[in-house]
Amino acid sequence: MLSKEKLRIKYLNIRKKKYFEINLSFFRPFFLMLKKKLKKKDYLLAIYYPSNFEINVLKLFDLKKKNKIKTLIPSIDKKIMKFSYWKYKDTLKVNKFGLLEPIVKQSVVPDIILVPLVAFDNSKFRLGYGKGYYDRYLNKYLKKNKTIMTIGVAFSFQKYKKIPITKFDVKLDYILTEKGIQ
Repeated sequence: MLSKEKLRIKYLNIRKKKYFEINLSFFRPFFLMLKKKLKKKDYLLAIYYPSNFEINVLKLFDLKKKNKIKTLIPSIDKKIMKFSYWKYKDTLKVNKFGLLEPIVKQSVVPDIILVPLVAFDNSKFRLGYGKGYYDRYLNKYLKKNKTIMTIGVAFSFQKYKKIPITKFDVKLDYILTEKGIQ
């Protein structure tokens, strides 16, 4: 079995080589699932600002008018990740990792989190970038609020047979790819 570090390098290279622009139909299974699973029509959706050949979740804003979605985006403060309200045209700043984050930082707990990933497996474990921000956040908040829905967003070619895990790794509820939601 490959180490997390070797898997990360391998799948970042694969994603860079095989990346393609998604269309709006990518999110259809996501919205159909939400319709079935969520009782309320307005919810707090945490997204990420895509970089490094990640799925472009900003396409959701093309559909947003039809849904009452309030969006959140992460920011990093020391070793802690927080989510803050964010609208598509709001100004962002570049953080120490070169990622965009809100200027005004809050601490809002989302109902749903779209989680970026480098690779995933059949058990819905993810391989991230190695800093542990999402796992620390989820370990903290899922203990308090078990209803937070976590959805990894990836291309189907990012699937690996079995991601090596530790006790700190959090299993996601779903994985969304161009082939649907599992």
